[in-house]
Amino acid sequence: MKVLVVGGGGREHAIAAALSASGSTIYSAMRNHNPGIAGLSQEFKLVKETDVDKVVEFAADHAVELAVIGPESPLEVGLVDALEAKGISCVGPSRAAARLEVSKSFTRGLMRKHDVPGNIEFEAFDDLEAAKAYVRDHDEDLVVKPVGLTGGKGVKVMGEHLLTKEDAVRYLEDIFAHNIGGGGVVLEERLVGEEFTLQAFCDGHRVIPMPLVQDHKRAYEGDVGPNTGGMGSYSQEDHLLPFVTPSEKEAALEIMRATVAAMEREGCPYRGILYGQFMNTRSGPRVIEFNARFGDPEAMNVLSIVSSSFTDICAAIAAGSLSDKDVSFARKATVCKYVVPQGYGTSPAAGKEVHVDEVNIAAMGARAYYAMVSEENGRVLTTTSRAVGVVGIDDSIEAAEKACEKALSYVKGEAIFVRHDIGRPEVIRRRVEHMETIRS
Repeated sequence: MKVLVVGGGGREHAIAAALSASGSTIYSAMRNHNPGIAGLSQEFKLVKETDVDKVVEFAADHAVELAVIGPESPLEVGLVDALEAKGISCVGPSRAAARLEVSKSFTRGLMRKHDVPGNIEFEAFDDLEAAKAYVRDHDEDLVVKPVGLTGGKGVKVMGEHLLTKEDAVRYLEDIFAHNIGGGGVVLEERLVGEEFTLQAFCDGHRVIPMPLVQDHKRAYEGDVGPNTGGMGSYSQEDHLLPFVTPSEKEAALEIMRATVAAMEREGCPYRGILYGQFMNTRSGPRVIEFNARFGDPEAMNVLSIVSSSFTDICAAIAAGSLSDKDVSFARKATVCKYVVPQGYGTSPAAGKEVHVDEVNIAAMGARAYYAMVSEENGRVLTTTSRAVGVVGIDDSIEAAEKACEKALSYVKGEAIFVRHDIGRPEVIRRRVEHMETIRS
């Protein structure tokens, strides 16, 4: 099958690798020259992923049968709608269905309207003064979210990123003055617990889960420093997490099923990858947000251990014929750590060369995925974003973390940085203890 992969990051390299391993012929459209994706592609085009006309033209010229959309920005501008209008099936939601990620106010309102469990107290504002008054009059800490897309870096939490109410007010002024995420804002109750991600394949009706993953957004060890797109993530061999019970995973999955059913009742069925970001609280999982695509880095964890044909899964999603028998994952743990430019999250060092010994990494049973790098004249250079995701795979999180660290020794470069504590026993133990305290 000829498959178009849209996007040039680590997530998209993992998508392309899984498709290629299951027999697809890859064509790719990306704004940066990702050498990993390019090496798997029959042909690739360097183009902005939001340039709908050019991406569709490229797909049509090569008689592509199926497209898998990696990032959220092309979904927002209706790339899926345009491809499907040309007869090209897609793994990715329509523009209307992508509102689950694109508009936080739409999602909260949908959950409220259809009584979807896992929702939280919130108010949406398109007026700055009303939002400021709500913050000043509210006794509890709030979460401040620009209503639209911000590349995973727009959410700020009172008591953590915003230390006073006036800090929150200044951030609101910033959002409206600079039109961050479209200029509107959602103010939500602050949840207490441990975050986890449940990603699922959706064909418009059915929702088939993937292994749980925990991402780490903070730039530095000990969960400090600026928020980032994600410094790394881990998954457990039984596809749970050390602080999530089977019943809690099932509760999160039921929330996602109810959300997909609500979307179908609204007349915009959801087909593609649904990413549920949850907070595990004393009263069970609550929804932090939904994303309309694979997470990055979480895609690298799950796609490194998918044991059924990813091509067949994608074809079934697009055809609306997905079933449990289509989907299986190896009983393995994974630990992913991102190699990033020095200063990532504040002032990243771009244009520095990175060397990845792919042969030795693969010989260890680990995986390396190129992310937002750019190959120029045979040299792989950093940009201002993440460079290479390295995934260790083994029978336990502890063993997978050690495998990841060994594999990282085969990535060399000037001015690069890794958050090494991801997946280590002491970090996981703190999360387990925190959850035990919350449940008690």
